[in-house]
Amino acid sequence: MTHSFSEENAVSRRKLESLLSRLSDEDLSRLAPSGWTISALLAHLAYWDQRIVVLLRRWKEHGVDESPVDSDAVNDALKPLCMAMPAHTAVELCLASAQAADAALEAATPELLEQIQSSPNHFRFNRALHRRDHLHEIEQLLGL
Repeated sequence: MTHSFSEENAVSRRKLESLLSRLSDEDLSRLAPSGWTISALLAHLAYWDQRIVVLLRRWKEHGVDESPVDSDAVNDALKPLCMAMPAHTAVELCLASAQAADAALEAATPELLEQIQSSPNHFRFNRALHRRDHLHEIEQLLGL
């Protein structure tokens, strides 16, 4: 099933795959002004895509319920974990999570998507928005 966000998600995932296939260990350890390494940013992306997968599975099985999130607190709590993750693990998780999130969103019925949109949840079907932010940040760090 193709949704309005499907193509943008696929394009962002392919761009992520292309960029990550070219990064060296030195690139992955480069530090952003925010204090996150490139590999930690990738682990961060993996978390947020995995959250999409988990919520879609739960909501499909049990109905849409509230799932509030304080993204600043989550990101602050994730940072030391993401920074400690081996760089190549972060790359693998980022790519696998992007694929899983896109597939889960693609498989979601229009009815489920409508229920989610009607709920008070902050939920981005368009994963490209978040990916593009970090892809841009990484490209700037690497001078690409």
